[in-house]
Amino acid sequence: MFVGFNIGGSSTGVAFGPAVGSQVLGKLAAAGLMTTFALLGGWTIGREVVAKMGGEIVPQSEFTLLATVAVLFFVGLALLVSNTFGVPASTSMTAVGAIAGLGLARGSLNSDVMLEIISWWIVAPVIAFWICAVLGRYVYPYLDAWLQLDQTPGALVTLDRSSMIPRIRLGPNTTLREFGSTVLVVLVACYMAFSAGASNVANAVAPLVGNGALEMNTGILLAGGAIGLGAFTIARRTLDTVGNDLTELPILAALIVETVSASLISFLSAIGIPASLAVSATMCIVGLGWGRATRTVTIGDALGGEAPQVSVNALTVEREDEVPKMGEEAPDELSAHDLFDPGTTGRVIFFWMLTPSLSAIASYALFSSRFF
Repeated sequence: MFVGFNIGGSSTGVAFGPAVGSQVLGKLAAAGLMTTFALLGGWTIGREVVAKMGGEIVPQSEFTLLATVAVLFFVGLALLVSNTFGVPASTSMTAVGAIAGLGLARGSLNSDVMLEIISWWIVAPVIAFWICAVLGRYVYPYLDAWLQLDQTPGALVTLDRSSMIPRIRLGPNTTLREFGSTVLVVLVACYMAFSAGASNVANAVAPLVGNGALEMNTGILLAGGAIGLGAFTIARRTLDTVGNDLTELPILAALIVETVSASLISFLSAIGIPASLAVSATMCIVGLGWGRATRTVTIGDALGGEAPQVSVNALTVEREDEVPKMGEEAPDELSAHDLFDPGTTGRVIFFWMLTPSLSAIASYALFSSRFF
């Protein structure tokens, strides 16, 4: 319950921060949608992740209640590391590391399954980066010019009570394009919540399901309820933080990042791979910024040149009738040097590798001790 509670608090901000920050949704509505779609994700494709983490990495017999408490402790520790260092550490990767440490200590680790999981951990962020890099370089300016995700003053919709049956109508300043883009924002947020539930439900209950203490359905309901509790309570603060931080980030950029990362995590969950939504989303942000910044240079120069810090302008394009052609300077005077900060990116990647490694080492030491 504690693990699920913290997952709900953090994942709600990631999924619905753009929608709440742009005042498309209120916090209460965001919490309700997060609970619903996270439970739906866990109930459908999330079962594959629960099964893999609860009985394929190590045999189910290894998950005694004492061992289960220890594994869940390391998941909670990952949340602590993430908050302390300001790096989006992966609870999924840390949980797998703890389970792997248990298997190594007992000599029961399924090396084939671990190799498959680790391979996807390496490949998935690379895929996320290049998909968003291509979108940022070749597609983003045209989407920005076409969608125009700006909000006009006044209510989005109004309730017309002039007849016997009240009707919902567009607000006085609302255009069809604005209404459609607002619906798109909400749908993408719900999709993000679905993928978060599919990936993260296993972090809370996989060991308990694996040792038979909980049935699969009961475990998913328990985890979904805990995620919902976090969404309605501590997520209010994370929604404020993420929503305010994203006010400087164009809403279109946030939607692209969420769609690509959620699609990737949903795919991995469907094949039973526990993966990090935070890692994929971060690599999407880096890739999108890199792609936008390199529109003014050739691919060879972009790959071979230096890469200073990315600016918010790298994700922004002026809405003019003519989108700047490839190789031309954008209206915001974007230069070829506005890529990404390799030092910051390296620090984030370092912690992604560090947290599951420390989890595995500590778990191995614990389960090798005389107490177990």
